[in-house]
This record gives sequence, structure tokens and C-alpha cells, in this order.
Amino acid sequence: MEQFLRDWRQEALNKAQYESAIFVGDKLLALTNDDKDAFWLAQVHFASGNFTRAQALLSKSDLVARNPSCRYLSAHCLIKQSQFEEALAVLGDRNPTHLIPTASNKRRTREVRTKTNGSSSHNGVKAQTAAERQQQLRDEEEAAADEEEALVRRYEAGMCYLRGLCFAKQNAFDRAKECYKDAVRIDVQCFEAFQQLTKNNLMSPREEWEFLDTLGFDAIRVDGPEGGGDISAEAASFTKMLYSTRLSKYRNQAAFKTATEALSSHYGLADNPDLLLARADLLYTQCRYKEALAMTGGVLDTDRYNFAVYPLHLACLHELRMTNVLFLVAHDLADHHPEEPCTWLAVGVYYFSIGRVAEARRYFSKASMMDAHFGPAWIGFAHTFAAEGEHDQAISAYSTAARLFMGTHLPQVFLGMQNHAMNNMTVAEEFLKTAYELCRDDPLLLNEMGVVFYHQDRLKEAAQMFQRALDVAADGDLEPQAWLSSRTNLA
Repeated sequence: MEQFLRDWRQEALNKAQYESAIFVGDKLLALTNDDKDAFWLAQVHFASGNFTRAQALLSKSDLVARNPSCRYLSAHCLIKQSQFEEALAVLGDRNPTHLIPTASNKRRTREVRTKTNGSSSHNGVKAQTAAERQQQLRDEEEAAADEEEALVRRYEAGMCYLRGLCFAKQNAFDRAKECYKDAVRIDVQCFEAFQQLTKNNLMSPREEWEFLDTLGFDAIRVDGPEGGGDISAEAASFTKMLYSTRLSKYRNQAAFKTATEALSSHYGLADNPDLLLARADLLYTQCRYKEALAMTGGVLDTDRYNFAVYPLHLACLHELRMTNVLFLVAHDLADHHPEEPCTWLAVGVYYFSIGRVAEARRYFSKASMMDAHFGPAWIGFAHTFAAEGEHDQAISAYSTAARLFMGTHLPQVFLGMQNHAMNNMTVAEEFLKTAYELCRDDPLLLNEMGVVFYHQDRLKEAAQMFQRALDVAADGDLEPQAWLSSRTNLA
């Protein structure tokens, strides 16, 4: 009967028929009183958006204290209700760093799996000795324990990710960053945590690539009939290439291109939206706005409301001064998705592009209030003050962006430019040096440093910076507008 009910519940879930799944899951839990069935029923409540009911179910029978998966889901329910302090009380505020894979425990896992796979060959032997049967039983028990440990590890990594969300909501970004990093270290397949690190620019370009090299991709294992050393190694390589496409395009462009070419040619992902967006991001950093726009536009042609694409798409439209297209995009988003921060970013970019700065500021502010960690809205908001020559307010807004997105150099560059405009050359130099520590390969930054050095009568250093900007532009195959200012200044 239990298996019949589990199959029924799963079929209802597959069809998103949550009422059916709750009806059946409730009867199954009454029959079994099993932690796993309680977790599944709570998951259905969570999927249907009934977070309080899921929380109430998990609070019974001490499930949260003794079961990692239930503790994870309970904390997630609290986060969905914006109860971040309560979620941290469930999760605890310390990460289980002892679960981060080391060379020794990776080797132990491989040995257990090898023994288990090897022992299966005894099944076809009729005259199996008692010693062999005992060894096979021990190997199977070790394999089961290993699988249980892997499951716990995955949920513990998930809880590190949830801790990071709680700390980020409390503006404790350093702690959030460490939680996200530990989540990916414990379980390299915890992509949600990895995405928070890259999307919110919590690491500098150099940090991102160094962090990628420290991750334990070789811990990835493919089970089942297709599993094995070669398949697992391929899965590890595939995952690392996917992750590398999410990193900053200001660094290791050759490694990025190698990864995208392999994913496109070998795995047929040339038209995948994530890969197209990554390529468009690289083109944008190279000031090749028309090519970047062609890629983002291609993604939106097939997936019209892929909101991850819009910030870059809107930036390209602004750079190319395509105000009519911006108007149509903003109008469409406002009609269909007024609940999305991207919608009001689009409206703000449109007004900014036509010179209606006050209206642009209002909509950038609205987008940032809907999502306090939406970087493009904060930068746009600061740009509106800079456009009107309101340097003090622009500095305040850029400073907020620098605090929220501590891994990107752009707010520091803009802070330097504002102080340069106010003739505060010493302060401007400090901000630009901070930006240079984060990213040493942006021609805009290098040119701005050269201008500041020129105004400080440090002509030799200014010339070196202008030449460095030209070299970076040449190495990165950048469009002429990326190096035109530097060449003019050098002349």
C-alpha cells in the first residue's frame, strides 16, 4: 500500500496537482510515520506556496532537530516568510567546514565505490564462499553509509547557502560571501550558492578564477549503469566549464573561450541561452555592442521574458542609442510583468537615454527598492546624479553600490571619476587604485588613472597608463571606442 501511495503522490507532483499530492501524502504519512514521507509532504506544501503549513508540519515530532533535510526545508520556509533571525536560529550561524572534501576522504569514497562495484561481479558465481558473502555485505553497507553521508553533505551545503541569504538580507555581505563559498566547497553542485557569488559580484575577477580552481570537481560521481571513472571525470570537466562561463569576462578570456567552444561543439550547447548570454557579456566588455545586442536579442526572440538577459540587453540598447526599441521593451515589460525589478530598470534606462533624468531616477529607485541587491538599478540611480553634476549625491549612491557589490571595480571607478570632476585628485587616485586592485584589465579604468596622473603632473606614469590601456584593448580585440580616448590622451 505504501508504494502505491508514493507512486500516486509522485504522479500528482509531476502534474503539479498539489492538492492531490497533499491528500495522498497525508494518508501515506499516517500509515508510515516516516521522516522521509513527512519531508515529502512538507515539500508539497512548500511547492504550493503554503510555507506556514509546511513549517507547522516540520515542527512536529522533533523532525527539525534530527533530520538535516527537514531542518533545511524548515529554514527555507522561514526565509520565504522574511523571518531571517528565526531562520538563522534553526540553521545555526556556523558552517560545517569539516565537511569540505579533502584528498583523504575523496580517496576513501573512491575506494568504497570501487569495492562495491567490484563485489557485484560475485553475483554470477554459484559457489560463493562465506567470507566473500560477508565481504560483499560489508561493502554494500559501506556504500549505503557513503550515500547517506553524501545526502547529508548536500543538505548541509544547502543550509550554508540559506545562511548566506540570511546574512545578505542583514547586509552582512562578508559573512554571506563566506557562507556561499563554503556551500560550494562542501558540495560543488550547489549552483545556487555559486550563482549568488557571481551574480552579486561578491568576489573580484581574480578571486573568482582562483576560487574556481580550488573547487573539488573531482568529487562528482555518476551512479547507475552508465557510471564509472571516465563518465565521472567527464561530468566533472563539464561542470567546471559551465561554471567558468559565469565568471568575470575581465580576466582569463582565453579560458572562457576554450570552455564555450568545447560546450558548443562537443555538447551542442551553441544556442543555449546561458552560453549566449555569457558570450554577449564578453562582447560587451570589449565594447562590441552591436554583436552583443544580436546575441541578447536572439535569446529574447526564443525566450521573451528571460529576465537574466535584460540588464545586458538594455545596456546595449542604451550604448547604441536605440531609444525607440527601449520604449517598446519597457512598455511591453510594464504591461506584462510590473512585479519584476527588470521592468522598472528598463523604464529607467529609457528615460535616462532620452535625457529625462528625474524620471529615470524615480524608476531606478523603484527597481532597487523591489530588489535591494539589484546592481544595475543602483548604478543607474547613481548615474542620474552624475548626469546632473550632483557630485555629492552621486558619490553617496556609488558608495552604496560599492558596499553592496564589493567584487566589482565599476563603482570604485565611478567614485574616482566623480572626485576627478570635483578636482579632488588625491581622493580620485585612491578610489582608482582600489578599482585597479579588483580589476587590472579595464581600458576605461586605465585611461582614467592616466588622466588623474596627468593632472598631478606625473606625466611618465600617465603615459604608461595610456599605453597599458592600448595594450589591453589590443589584446582583448576591443572596438576602437574602447581605446580612442587613450590614444588621444597619449598623443
